[in-house]
Amino acid sequence: MHYVEPYFNWRAYYIANEDSLSPFFAREYSEFEFTNKVYNFLLHPQWDNFGSPTLFLKILYVDYSENIAVIEFIGEWNDAIENDIMNLKKEIIDPLIELEINKFILIGENVLNFHYSDECYYEEWFEEINDGWISMVNFHKHVVDEFKNINLDQFIISGGELDELDWRTYTPIQFCNKISDIINHRLN
Repeated sequence: MHYVEPYFNWRAYYIANEDSLSPFFAREYSEFEFTNKVYNFLLHPQWDNFGSPTLFLKILYVDYSENIAVIEFIGEWNDAIENDIMNLKKEIIDPLIELEINKFILIGENVLNFHYSDECYYEEWFEEINDGWISMVNFHKHVVDEFKNINLDQFIISGGELDELDWRTYTPIQFCNKISDIINHRLN
């Protein structure tokens, strides 16, 4: 896992630790010291810790004028034991919502498992974004199925094109527009 880096080709467009509004503003990274790990697997030092011992993320892009954020994840999403959604909501999502971000693109091709607890934080997140949305892109089928099995898909949009999108071929603006188009088509 230490070879898996957060996507870095969008750094010309956005860098979270250089954004004074970002929860990770002024954070410094080492390219050589591996301090974060998921269980016994070291993670590349560019991944950000938000309070979960099993799930890490990187805010890849935020457009404050379009009210949209793209967040990439790695690890195990564990609400049952670690309450990852609570940590994510309080440490990352709430500060972004305060900045009027109401569209969230979650990239999960490196999320290995999902363990459910309850839906209260998902419901709260969904209610707080009013006319916005939350989408899951490239999560593994078994992870998406777990979200659906417990009806979290009433809060988060997934499936179809969102499951196999070659998102790295887009600029962040093109990618956000593509996801917006897919979601608007579904909602209309």
